[in-house]
Amino acid sequence: MVDYHGPRKGGRNKTRVRRGRTCNRRYRLEFHDPDGRNHGGLPTYGWRMAPDGLATKRQLLAMELRPGGQPIAAQIMWMRYGRQAVAYLYRIDQAKPKRIPTLAQLHAIEKALQARRTCPICGQDAGYTIPRRLGCCLECHHTIYPKGQAA
Repeated sequence: MVDYHGPRKGGRNKTRVRRGRTCNRRYRLEFHDPDGRNHGGLPTYGWRMAPDGLATKRQLLAMELRPGGQPIAAQIMWMRYGRQAVAYLYRIDQAKPKRIPTLAQLHAIEKALQARRTCPICGQDAGYTIPRRLGCCLECHHTIYPKGQAA
C-alpha cells in the first residue's frame, strides 16, 4: 500500500515510501547482473551503476570517440515511464576517434543547407529552413494566400 502525500512535485523518479521502506523507481536489484546470467550473457547494470571504462554512444561522442565496430560490452537497464529502458555500453579503450569530414563534405553540406533556405519563388535567402508544407518563404506565402484564405 502506497502512502499518499498529496500531489507530486518534481520528477517521477523520486524516492517514495512503500510499506515502511523507501525505494527508488529507477534503481532495481533485478537489473544488477554483472555476469549476464539472466540477460542472455550480456552483463547488465542498474541506473548509474556501470563500472569505469564503459560508456554509452552519447558519452563516447562527448569524448570525441565512436564505438568503431566493437561489440556491445554491457547494458544499463532502468525503469522509464513504467517500462524497462536499455542503453548499451561500449569499452572506452577500444573506441576509435570520431571521423572528421573532409573540406569537400563540409562544402556539400553547406550547399544543401543553403538550398533549403532559398525560396523558389523570390530566390531570396530566408534565413531559416523553408517549411516543406508551404513550399516558399513566409513572405511569399502571405502574398499568395492573404489572411483568411486556406492554402
